[in-house]
Amino acid sequence: MRVLFVASELFPYVKVGGLGDVMAALPRALRAQGADVRLLVPAYPALRAAVEVQGVAAAFPDLMGGGAARILKAEAPGLPLYLLDQPTFFDRPGNPYAFTDDLACRFAALAWAAAHLGRAGDAEGWRPQVLHGHDWPTGLMPAYVVYGEGPRPATVMTIHNIAFPGRFPAAQLKDLQLPSGAFTPEGVEFHGDIGFLKAGLYLADRLSTVSPTYAREIQHADGYGLEGLLSHRRDSFRGILNGVDRTVWNPARDPHLVSHYDLRHPARRGPNRPVFQRRMGLEEDPAAPLFTAVSRLDPLKGLDLVLDNVDHIVARGGQLALIGSGELPAEAAFRQAARRHPGRVAVHIGYDEALAHQAFAAADVILVPSRQEPCGLTQLYAQVYGALPLVRRTGGLADTVVGVTPATLADGSATGFQFNVASGWALGEAINTALDLFADPLAWRQVQRRGMATDFGWEGPAKAYLALYATIPPKEL
Repeated sequence: MRVLFVASELFPYVKVGGLGDVMAALPRALRAQGADVRLLVPAYPALRAAVEVQGVAAAFPDLMGGGAARILKAEAPGLPLYLLDQPTFFDRPGNPYAFTDDLACRFAALAWAAAHLGRAGDAEGWRPQVLHGHDWPTGLMPAYVVYGEGPRPATVMTIHNIAFPGRFPAAQLKDLQLPSGAFTPEGVEFHGDIGFLKAGLYLADRLSTVSPTYAREIQHADGYGLEGLLSHRRDSFRGILNGVDRTVWNPARDPHLVSHYDLRHPARRGPNRPVFQRRMGLEEDPAAPLFTAVSRLDPLKGLDLVLDNVDHIVARGGQLALIGSGELPAEAAFRQAARRHPGRVAVHIGYDEALAHQAFAAADVILVPSRQEPCGLTQLYAQVYGALPLVRRTGGLADTVVGVTPATLADGSATGFQFNVASGWALGEAINTALDLFADPLAWRQVQRRGMATDFGWEGPAKAYLALYATIPPKEL
């Protein structure tokens, strides 16, 4: 099967969130199972500098008002690429979503280029049977297939985070090269605007999101206005969990760690802890339960609940390390907490890939108190690295962490801690459960081993996506 993935991020070249990690791993997992999968991404400067261009797949004198554009053929390790080379739109460093003046046209160009490859193929005759778009930047791809001429490949849209719907003024319809007839509830219209994600969810042949629980949640109260559409399309909608790329996230050979370890040699994890404590400015206290959060400071991530519990963690002998950035008031509040508890609370504002790896290898507990979490990779990385995740029971967090209870300790299924209500008090109670377990080293090691032994590989998700593709009626190719 020939599949073209289309996305706006690709680790390690351009990464804002978990989407970049997924794009680096899932296409390769599908290729390992025999699918001919390629990936179309914008030709960001960091990506152009890192890969060797092998040729030109297509060229256009102008695309969405951004001037001349080409689709270049290239290859990342183990993954054939198409790069949308349009300097006016994409020759910019940093966050790919930061420049808002031409945001709609920029990602409409990416979606249009994908549809073009789906209809016409590349210069060597390769044409995908399935176009698989990811999140709102690719949402117009099914629209360009439906409203365009020529062969119609199958289309799939995956929601990685429905909180970002990609809404733009209706006045841009012409700029986006969409016919006037597309601006209807059965097309791209969404509450009077052009809805990129809404268009993809209405017009694609199949839909997916990144966990079964999140799929259920966003059909009801948490769908940002798309609940009815998703419920209507529930027979074509699947929740498929993300996985962990063990070539990147593997404590047995992680280059960012000072001591490598695995399930058979858990004691080798120990030397990573004091190194991380020193780097963060924490006291090298081997007895202190170390709580860590690696997260954006966004209300949906629930880090305000952690702020409610800083004094509680310290009062019970623990330490807290935060790695993240986001809303300025939250950053300031965590800095103030670190000043209040020097040596016991530490903050690193910003994202540092190496430091994040070191945090997972050093922490006893990884805090993931999200109000909403589609899948989450943090809790998966935590378990792989022997840190116990403490999560709110929502989305993929509910699907991937088995909370400690007397029953789950007895049957050996527990892998972390859960709480239900998004409140500081409820998180505090879960912290108490973690601290009580920490006082019992044998029970702690049992839960730790169970988490490290859980298979979060991409083979299972890849099989699920192949099964989803197989449900699409054959197209006239």
